[in-house]
Amino acid sequence: MKQIILSCLLLAGTISAIAQCDKKNLISSVKTEYLNEKLELQRTEDESSTVQYDNKEIIVSPGNAPSMRGEIKSITCEWKTPYKEGKTVLKAALTGESGDAMNITLTVENKEGKISVLFEIDDRPDRKIRLVVDKFEEVK
Repeated sequence: MKQIILSCLLLAGTISAIAQCDKKNLISSVKTEYLNEKLELQRTEDESSTVQYDNKEIIVSPGNAPSMRGEIKSITCEWKTPYKEGKTVLKAALTGESGDAMNITLTVENKEGKISVLFEIDDRPDRKIRLVVDKFEEVK
């Protein structure tokens, strides 16, 4: 009987964590850090940025720059506790208003209450962008 209850609890937790991945998520940031390939800080910009995504589309609004949007090519979502502990890695093709296109990998991770968001641009392995997150939540 204990095994059945434990299995049900484990299944419920897994379904809850996976459910986050099917929802629309919003990340808000007040600071952007530009890093080199060794993840060493090169410069910091105080700017409000947002990233909104679900399992099909991503919209990135970086500071005062025009928004970019794109299709999610792949997504891996592993959350033990939704929005509290886990990791999402997504690959997407972003296109700006001017038609510029870029392939990116976005990693969202919350470990021990600290949220990190890292953008990696496929064509620019020497440049990575990290957001200092102030909000990570479901869009309702």
